[in-house]
Amino acid sequence: GGASDGGYSRPGDYVKEVERAQTSHFPDPVDPHKIGQGIGVWFTNLNWGNVDFAILEDRKFKTGPAGRVPKQGPRPDHIRNPDYDPASVDVDGAVLLGERQLKFLDQWSQDWEKADMKVALSATIFCGGAHIHGGANGRLHADMDSNGWPQSGRSRALSALRKGFAFHCAGDQHLATIFHHGLENHRDAIWSFCVPSIANLYLRWWEPLKPGAKREAGSPLYTGDHLDGFDNKVTNYAAANPEKKPAGNILNTRSAGFGVVRLNTKKREITMECWPRNVDISDPAVRQYKGWPRTISQFDNYDPPSWGKLGKLTFDVENPVVQLVDETSGEILYTVRVNGKTFSPGAPKGRAFTVKAGRDQASAVVLEKAEVGGSARKIRVK
Repeated sequence: GGASDGGYSRPGDYVKEVERAQTSHFPDPVDPHKIGQGIGVWFTNLNWGNVDFAILEDRKFKTGPAGRVPKQGPRPDHIRNPDYDPASVDVDGAVLLGERQLKFLDQWSQDWEKADMKVALSATIFCGGAHIHGGANGRLHADMDSNGWPQSGRSRALSALRKGFAFHCAGDQHLATIFHHGLENHRDAIWSFCVPSIANLYLRWWEPLKPGAKREAGSPLYTGDHLDGFDNKVTNYAAANPEKKPAGNILNTRSAGFGVVRLNTKKREITMECWPRNVDISDPAVRQYKGWPRTISQFDNYDPPSWGKLGKLTFDVENPVVQLVDETSGEILYTVRVNGKTFSPGAPKGRAFTVKAGRDQASAVVLEKAEVGGSARKIRVK
C-alpha cells in the first residue's frame, strides 16, 4: 500500500534486493524469521572493540498512520493543528519496534560478554526532533514519520535501551541534534545523537515556540527541557539549524555534514562531534556546529535526577557486571559492566533491590534489600 499505511512502496522482490545489497555484510540476524512476501529481517548485534552495537529496524515493523488516526495535515503523517490532543494518536495496536526486537533488546541489555559499552544504531531517534519541515514556513506540530510516534512504542523502546545504558546514534532527520530523552520525567532515559545529512535538500529546524526549561548557562533558547509534538519529554543540547533562506531545488551544504562518535572504553565516555561538510577537520581553525563537541558518561544514559545511590560497592575483581532487580516486582532495573572495582549504583528512592554480580554475567546474588542511602560494602564475586 505504501509508506503512509506502513507498507512498502516497491514490490517485495525489489525490497529483498535492496536489503541484500545494503545489509548482507551484517552479522546474522538474531531472529531470522521472515515477514510478509518472504522479506527477511536484519536486526542484530555487532561486538566490535568491546562495544556491543544493537542494529535495529525502526522502520520495518512500524505501523503507518493512514487509516488509524484522523488526517490532520497535507499528509497522513503530518499534524498541523496545534490544538490536537497528542493522546488521541497513541492508538491501540500501533507498533514501533515490535515484540521481536523488544525481546532482542531485553536479552541484549543483560548480555555483557566481551562488552564494556552498548550503543544502539537505527534509522532515526526516538522523538519528534524537528518543528519546521521543508522550508522556513513549514511548521508542523507533529510528524508521525518520526519515532516520537507511536508514543507507547517509543516508551517501550527507550525503556529497553536504558536498561543497558545504551547510547543511541541515528540519522534521517535532515538535522543534527543531541537529545537526552525522558519517559516518566525529563532526563530519565538515554542520550541520542542524530547525525546531519551529507547533502541536504529537504531542510528542517528544531525551533520550539517557547524557551526550554533548565537550560545550561549561555545556551540557545531552543535548548533545555521540552515536550515534542506528541508530549514526549525531551531535553535538547544542540541543533544544527540551517539559515532561513530559500532552499532552492538542488542539493546544498546548508547544515549538511557528518557526525563522529568517539567511544572511550577506558574512561567509559562518549564524545559526539558534528562537522560541516567540505572542511578539513585537521585544521585547528575549523569549528564544529554550535553545541558540539559534547562528551557524556556511559552512565548518563540511565541516571534520572530523582534517583539516589545505594551505597559504594567495592568488588574483588576489575570491571564486574552488576544487575539491580526490584524486590517487589522482580523487574530488572538495569545491567551494566562496572568501570574498575568500585561502583555506587543509582536507584529510585523508597524501593528495595537485590544486587547481582559476576565477572561476565550477573549471576550471583551479592546483596539483598539494598536501598538508597545504604552503607558501603565490600563484595566478593564468585
